[in-house]
Amino acid sequence: MTPRRQSGRAPVTSPAAATVFTTVLTQGPVSRVDVARRTGLSSAAVTKASRPLIEAGYLVEMDSAQGGVGRPASPLDLRADREFFLGVKITDRELIGVVTDLRSQILVTKFHQLPSRKVDAVVDGVSEMVTELLAESKAYKQRTHCVGVTVAGDVDRESGFVRYSPFLHWRDVPLAGLLAEKINTGKTDLEITVDNDVKAITVAERWFGNGVGADSFALVTLGTGIGCGLVVNGGVVTGSHGVAGEIGHIPVFGDGPLCHCGATGCVEAIASTDAIVAQARTATGEPGLTMEEVITGARLGDAALRRVFARAGVAIGRGLAAMANLVGPERIIVSGEGLDAYDLFADEIRETFATQAFGAAAHCELILRPLPFEEWARGAAAIAVQTLFIS
Repeated sequence: MTPRRQSGRAPVTSPAAATVFTTVLTQGPVSRVDVARRTGLSSAAVTKASRPLIEAGYLVEMDSAQGGVGRPASPLDLRADREFFLGVKITDRELIGVVTDLRSQILVTKFHQLPSRKVDAVVDGVSEMVTELLAESKAYKQRTHCVGVTVAGDVDRESGFVRYSPFLHWRDVPLAGLLAEKINTGKTDLEITVDNDVKAITVAERWFGNGVGADSFALVTLGTGIGCGLVVNGGVVTGSHGVAGEIGHIPVFGDGPLCHCGATGCVEAIASTDAIVAQARTATGEPGLTMEEVITGARLGDAALRRVFARAGVAIGRGLAAMANLVGPERIIVSGEGLDAYDLFADEIRETFATQAFGAAAHCELILRPLPFEEWARGAAAIAVQTLFIS
């Protein structure tokens, strides 16, 4: 029988417990000896920290395996189905929802169209999504306690306020509170966490993706917006005001177009998908062009369209170099739907980065990784997992 959750969260009650749990979460199965070696904790501290996690059913001891000499090792592993998590990504057109296990493996995915971007409509939609996801299994209803919700823009995770979301046209929306009031009726008692979508993806990447094992890395997303999540010294950088890593709003062209943020020449104003389409329409005099048509035309050799992508590549390259010069990450992961057109500006990105990055920063590894839309919701679920470590 699954132990009941005490006080609404797992028994991660100390820094040592959090360290042990995250090590097993991201690297398990792993022996206590290896946990101690990798974390710097003493063997006694590892044993003490792991005991309540084993008793609560979050960690399990695997069958002992003789390592050749000395005492047999009993590796610790995660019980991935000990708890389930919901993640919901809000876009300007739809909701993407997932159920994941403790390792953020996606078990269920749902897509809902949004009838409106108005706050009430979105809150109702998220509530309906949560209800449908929980209804997929009795186990989900019994062992789901945390929901992560993400949105593009300036989000204060601590208060649950969406301070500014350009694509939803929201300002100062107390989203976490509104969702908790709507969802937690009757016997439902779910912990709601709201955060920026790119920061959430960065958490997932740190624990379960290309960021595993890296002390510092950056995740840059190309698409309708251009975002960046940063991990420094093993932790996601949030910024003292909840804003950090906004590579999309680094000015890279003094004569560039006006950005929605109010500045001019931002990376996002030149290299986001909407910006590329707008520039392509101006360059060709065809006001009805779609992104797909712009990509096709450029690949067929349209010189005006190729110049638009080349300029976007220079803007992205300058933004990546500025971030590398300031932070010095081990690697930069570039992802997002904007990668569909990567072949049209890849050379400009890499050449500009190599030219603008200072010294050894130019050797920073660039990793390209597709980002299916459900991965955004997986990021939202990852911040729900993260609540297990936050008191």
